[in-house]
Amino acid sequence: MDETYIGGKPRKGSGGEKPKHGRGTKKVPVVGMIERNDKVKAKATKNHKLDHKTPKALVRANVDTSNTTLITDEYRGYIGMGRIVKHEVVDHTAWYVDGQNHTNTMEGFWALLKRGIPGQYHKVTLRYIDKYITEFCYRFNNRDNECVHDLTISKALGVI
Repeated sequence: MDETYIGGKPRKGSGGEKPKHGRGTKKVPVVGMIERNDKVKAKATKNHKLDHKTPKALVRANVDTSNTTLITDEYRGYIGMGRIVKHEVVDHTAWYVDGQNHTNTMEGFWALLKRGIPGQYHKVTLRYIDKYITEFCYRFNNRDNECVHDLTISKALGVI
């Protein structure tokens, strides 16, 4: 599980402040999780605020907590996650990978999402940010499916 922030750069002359990065930004926080060699789930946070409730709600809704080990970075919003699921923390100040413990797969998805939005849409509206994220999750989850076009058409027509 990991979090990222989506949004454009501030325009020149829009206040003179240096743009902040990471958790200090005005961008939309997005929380996501990925199962090893399987599917990704991601969701923009409500009211564009990231707190400890958002990741826990995503885990409770989508994870078999009795048979899972959750791997996150050291963000404080994940504190207490160990009460609902087995939880391992990757301390990025010390290392990025410790055997099977890493967040690199989720960070790879964030890279695809962040490069894909301006590459395909050029601009996103915050009103529909969840729709964009859902589309990229769908593409990622069906990346090995040779018939993804047929699957998409079938779902649109209600055949499946």
